[in-house]
Amino acid sequence: MAHDWIYLASQSPRRRQLLEQIGVRHELLLPQPHEDAEALEAEREGELPADYCERVTRAKLHAARARLLATKREAAPILCSDTTVALGRRILGKPRDAAHAVETLAALSGRTHRVITAVAVASGRREWLAVNVSRVHVAAIPAREIERYVAGGEPFGKAGAYAIQSGIAAWISRIEGSYSGIMGLPLFETAQLLRQAGVRF
Repeated sequence: MAHDWIYLASQSPRRRQLLEQIGVRHELLLPQPHEDAEALEAEREGELPADYCERVTRAKLHAARARLLATKREAAPILCSDTTVALGRRILGKPRDAAHAVETLAALSGRTHRVITAVAVASGRREWLAVNVSRVHVAAIPAREIERYVAGGEPFGKAGAYAIQSGIAAWISRIEGSYSGIMGLPLFETAQLLRQAGVRF
């Protein structure tokens, strides 16, 4: 069955922008007030970053499917995604506060980390999932520059305390992988999944 549009179960404006970039029409399917969306992102002890990212993405997709049924909205494919920043086996999540953001960016400074983004699509009873892994090389960032970046408010709500399309790009010497994946939605993999789900764009 062909579809002309999808539901995006994400509050990220970057994911909306990326879908628009490849011409995918979408409506938002966001958590209801009674849903604890943050609980889906809780880490489990000893879980590897890639496993965590895939599990959270599947959990988001299942929650979105239940939401669609409960709200009785028109049926259409659903897309979910999760982005995880990893330094070795360590998951660097969204910073709790300014001090945590400074600590996270200091850990990334002068090192290479991975950005893992999983994307999942559901249509009818079927589900598809793909995972993109990119490597980001960060030059040494002076402490005052980290503090200035954090003071600007950019790190909050972002895995790894940064957005690649922000001022931090001045310190990113090289990336290997998908720029859109690092932003939050790998467009190559996303397009493949949407085609499999019969979405026209």
